[in-house]
Amino acid sequence: MKLTYINPNSTARMTRGIVSAARQALPEAEITGLTNTAGPPAIEGPADGAAALPGVLSLLETARAGGADAVVIACFDDTGLAEARAQADCPVLGIGQSSYVMATLLGLRYSVITSLPVSVPVLEGNIAALGLSGLRASVRACGLPVLTIEAGAAGTIERIVAEMRAAKAEDGAECVLLGCAGMAPLAGLLAARTGMRVIDGVAASAHLAQAAAKCTAPPALVPGAG
Repeated sequence: MKLTYINPNSTARMTRGIVSAARQALPEAEITGLTNTAGPPAIEGPADGAAALPGVLSLLETARAGGADAVVIACFDDTGLAEARAQADCPVLGIGQSSYVMATLLGLRYSVITSLPVSVPVLEGNIAALGLSGLRASVRACGLPVLTIEAGAAGTIERIVAEMRAAKAEDGAECVLLGCAGMAPLAGLLAARTGMRVIDGVAASAHLAQAAAKCTAPPALVPGAG
């Protein structure tokens, strides 16, 4: 299976981290990444999402031309997901959407830990639009910009860990969804530091995209059938 991740922002280093995390989750797939070089350096709120949309849709065409069986929008805001799904002829998933679905499948009360407060209303709106608010404990911002998280700056782990622990203690969260693509490489470390179940949207989307591609593939012809 060919799976392509579209990074709505223009930070190529983040794209490489996303692809690496996806390959670790689904090593049997052929996974590539595309960077929206015309987009903002990071997606932080509705204005950045709107600015990234034309590039995301253009890269969708590139992904399909490259033979992608499924495409993932690699921003937890699911930037352009509805528009991409409307014009695509293959499954298109978002890492935010995939995280909510995975937590729901597991029956876990979840908290999202995102970057800045400006992203909180966007994520709450996405969860409500998907009809997946039932198990939502909270959406919390760690207060760190996306590129600070992605760069692994000093204090990043400690700040996210503190927010995760608060989500468990104050909101009753049974698991944490990593609400930023830049957190994907940190999933194992965050789980080890907190003892909490962690759902990384990059890994979740890889598995769900594989399932979606198989479910929507044309049925194989059986010799002698018909």
